[in-house]
This record gives sequence, C-alpha cells and structure tokens, in this order.
Amino acid sequence: MGDMDGRTAIVTGSSGGIGRAIAERFAEEGGNVVTNSRSEERAEAAAEEIREAGGSAVGAAADVSDYEAVEGLVGAAVEEFGGLDVFVNNAGHSITGPSEELDPADWRSVVDVDLTGVYFGCRAAGRQFIEQGEGGAIVNVSSMMGHQGLHERAAYCASKAGVDNLTRTLAVEWAEHGIYVNSLAPGYILTELVEQTMETADYDRDDIQNRTPLGRFGTLEEMAECALFLASRNNFVTGEVLTADGGWSAFAWGSRGD
Repeated sequence: MGDMDGRTAIVTGSSGGIGRAIAERFAEEGGNVVTNSRSEERAEAAAEEIREAGGSAVGAAADVSDYEAVEGLVGAAVEEFGGLDVFVNNAGHSITGPSEELDPADWRSVVDVDLTGVYFGCRAAGRQFIEQGEGGAIVNVSSMMGHQGLHERAAYCASKAGVDNLTRTLAVEWAEHGIYVNSLAPGYILTELVEQTMETADYDRDDIQNRTPLGRFGTLEEMAECALFLASRNNFVTGEVLTADGGWSAFAWGSRGD
C-alpha cells in the first residue's frame, strides 16, 4: 500500500517541472491525481502519461489567478474521484528586472499567480475539506527566496514570503478541522526553466554548485519526496516551511571555494 493509496490530490502547474514530478509520485503511491495547466492540452497530456504508467489521473485546465477556475479544479476532483484529500499549490512564475523599472502590471502578474493564486487554492481546498469533515493536506510550493533577497526579483521574493506566512496562518486557523498546511521551499532545482534562465544570467551551473553546501542542484524526484512527506498527515507537522535547498540558506560564508 502506498502513502497516497486511494487519496485524491490536485497539483496545480503540473504539466512540467516540480509539479509534474509531484503528480507522478503521488500516482505511483496509489493516489488519484488531477493534473493542471492553463492549457487543456498540456494538462491532459500529463494525465495521459500517468495513466499510461498505470496511475489514475485526469487533466483540468485552470488559471490559478481566477478563483472560479480554481473552484472548478476542486469540482473536477470531486466529480471524477468522489472527494479531495490533498491540494498542492505549485503553479507560479517570475518576471525579472531592476525593481525601480518593474512595470506595475508585471508586479501584479507575479503576485496574482504566486501569492493570490496560492490563497485561491487554499480557500477552495479548505472549504471542500471542511465540508467533507475528514481533514486534508495543503502543500504550498514556495521558495528559499521567500526568506532571502534575490537580485531583480522583488515580486517573486515578496510573493513567496507571503506564501510562507499565509501557510502559517491557515495552519493555525484550520487545525481544528484536521487540515494540515505546510510550505515546501525548494532551492535551485535542475529544471528546464532554471537551465533556460542560466543561459542569459550572470551566473552558471558552477556558481550555484559552489554556493550550495551539498555541491549540486536538487532533483525533481527529491522535491516530489518532500511533497509526499508533507501530504501524508502522519507526521504532526503543520504550519512549517520545509526548505529543501542543499544547505544554501544555512551557508553563512557563501562559497565552497571550488
């Protein structure tokens, strides 16, 4: 029996990257998964691959900055699988540039997805969990940059800091309903997006590995394991931020010197 056996999870932004890895891991552990993207085609493609591997999944398109669309995700889970047990708020994006030049529309775009979208997911899931009366688990994918500053990423860092404190607040507020709320804060994970970013950034793979005590990037599989732990509700952990960054946040000196 797997850790997700018979449980139903929604994973936003799960057509690729960390979200895709989480959805696949949940399915491997016996869960029913609703995969999500703003694109119906991409959401269904992710679900189809899970089904081809022997898992249980359906795809559903939704823009997480639209509350009615997020409620539709919950409705899809209930209609297809009869209820909801886990909601992973993974969808997000970032726009980089000097803070004094950041367009207000770009600020709102990042905050709308990375913070407001997480709140919408929490709200929709929380209401469903309370109605079901059996508790549930919410995992908010944050970032180690929620508790650090990062050059030219004001909207992203501010949003992730907000996610972490939203997590703590909802964990306290909804504990009486048996709802566990935690954040997963990854460091540098080797995703396609990170590799694309490094192509135009003033740092490269060696710079990141030298700044990370473990001396490497994190993997998608490791982030999926962290999410699985937080989704289990067998651990007395709620209101916490699990920072999975290879020691980056703990490293005061700043370079391994390689």
